[in-house]
Amino acid sequence: MNDDYYILRLPEVIKARGRSKTSHYHDIEKGLFTRPVVLGVQSVGWPENEVRALNLARIAGKTEDEIKALVVELEARRLVLGSNP
Repeated sequence: MNDDYYILRLPEVIKARGRSKTSHYHDIEKGLFTRPVVLGVQSVGWPENEVRALNLARIAGKTEDEIKALVVELEARRLVLGSNP
Protein backbone atom coordinates (compact mmCIF):
# COMPACT_ATOMS: atom_id res chain seq x y z
CA MET A 1 0.00 0.00 0.00
CA ASN A 2 1.28 3.46 -0.91
CA ASP A 3 1.46 5.37 2.38
CA ASP A 4 0.67 8.64 0.57
CA TYR A 5 -2.91 7.39 0.77
CA TYR A 6 -2.91 5.95 4.31
CA ILE A 7 -4.49 8.34 6.81
CA LEU A 8 -3.56 8.26 10.49
CA ARG A 9 -6.09 9.45 13.04
CA LEU A 10 -5.11 11.76 15.90
CA PRO A 11 -4.32 9.09 18.53
CA GLU A 12 -1.90 7.38 16.10
CA VAL A 13 -0.25 10.69 15.21
CA ILE A 14 0.14 11.67 18.87
CA LYS A 15 1.72 8.30 19.64
CA ALA A 16 4.04 8.46 16.62
CA ARG A 17 5.18 11.98 17.51
CA GLY A 18 5.51 11.54 21.26
CA ARG A 19 3.68 14.85 21.77
CA SER A 20 0.55 15.80 23.66
CA LYS A 21 -2.62 16.73 21.81
CA THR A 22 -2.19 20.35 22.90
CA SER A 23 1.45 20.48 21.74
CA HIS A 24 0.49 18.85 18.45
CA TYR A 25 -2.10 21.52 17.69
CA HIS A 26 0.28 24.30 18.79
CA ASP A 27 2.83 22.92 16.31
CA ILE A 28 0.19 23.15 13.57
CA GLU A 29 -0.57 26.78 14.52
CA LYS A 30 3.16 27.62 14.38
CA GLY A 31 3.58 25.93 10.98
CA LEU A 32 5.68 23.11 12.42
CA PHE A 33 3.26 20.36 11.43
CA THR A 34 0.86 19.89 8.55
CA ARG A 35 -2.80 20.76 8.88
CA PRO A 36 -5.20 17.83 9.12
CA VAL A 37 -7.09 16.34 6.20
CA VAL A 38 -10.85 16.58 6.74
CA LEU A 39 -12.40 13.11 6.61
CA GLY A 40 -15.91 14.00 7.72
CA VAL A 41 -17.95 16.44 9.77
CA GLN A 42 -16.02 15.70 12.98
CA SER A 43 -13.19 13.59 11.65
CA VAL A 44 -9.66 14.49 10.61
CA GLY A 45 -6.40 12.67 9.97
CA TRP A 46 -2.89 13.06 8.56
CA PRO A 47 -1.19 11.25 5.68
CA GLU A 48 1.25 8.73 7.12
CA ASN A 49 4.06 9.90 4.85
CA GLU A 50 3.79 13.43 6.26
CA VAL A 51 4.00 12.21 9.85
CA ARG A 52 7.04 10.12 8.97
CA ALA A 53 8.76 12.93 7.05
CA LEU A 54 8.30 15.41 9.87
CA ASN A 55 9.49 12.92 12.49
CA LEU A 56 12.61 12.22 10.40
CA ALA A 57 13.26 15.95 10.07
CA ARG A 58 13.15 16.30 13.87
CA ILE A 59 15.42 13.28 14.32
CA ALA A 60 17.87 14.78 11.79
CA GLY A 61 18.02 17.97 13.86
CA LYS A 62 16.43 20.26 11.28
CA THR A 63 15.79 23.82 12.40
CA GLU A 64 12.30 25.20 12.89
CA ASP A 65 12.67 27.18 9.67
CA GLU A 66 13.63 24.01 7.77
CA ILE A 67 10.67 22.15 9.26
CA LYS A 68 8.31 25.01 8.33
CA ALA A 69 9.59 24.81 4.74
CA LEU A 70 9.00 21.05 4.77
CA VAL A 71 5.43 21.59 6.01
CA VAL A 72 4.77 23.96 3.10
CA GLU A 73 6.21 21.41 0.66
CA LEU A 74 4.19 18.52 2.08
CA GLU A 75 0.93 20.47 1.98
CA ALA A 76 1.67 21.53 -1.62
CA ARG A 77 2.10 17.86 -2.58
CA ARG A 78 -1.47 17.24 -1.46
CA LEU A 79 -2.67 19.44 -4.29
CA VAL A 80 -0.70 17.39 -6.81
CA LEU A 81 -2.05 14.12 -5.41
CA GLY A 82 -5.58 15.52 -5.54
CA SER A 83 -5.26 16.36 -9.22
CA ASN A 84 -4.16 12.84 -10.19
CA PRO A 85 -6.97 10.42 -9.35
